[in-house]
Amino acid sequence: QVQLVESGGGLVQAGGSLRLSCAVSGTTFSTLPMGWFRQPLEKEREFVASIHWSGGWTHYADSVKGRFTISKDNAKNMVYLHMTNLKPEDTAVYYCVADKAIVALEDGRGNYWGQGTQVTVSS
Repeated sequence: QVQLVESGGGLVQAGGSLRLSCAVSGTTFSTLPMGWFRQPLEKEREFVASIHWSGGWTHYADSVKGRFTISKDNAKNMVYLHMTNLKPEDTAVYYCVADKAIVALEDGRGNYWGQGTQVTVSS
């Protein structure tokens, strides 16, 4: 059974940084594309970033490009989202997601989701 567990969320001031972590178990992590989504309160869930299973290719939403960095450590079965220059509009529950098909992952149809971690950015 595939399990994804996020951590690292919290309260930060605008302009600050946070690093989210996602621990993955129950699957061959090294061959799995990974991604992050977020869902602001009373809004639709939205794509944030994705990474190829090799870690050699990444894709970002325009709203976070240049501020967020996704990475994965295949030796530790971990995926990270390093967020800098945070803005109040980045406030949301952030979800780690995995799927063998990166297209499905980016469309929000990923098979495996974590429980989410809250990020709150104060102005």
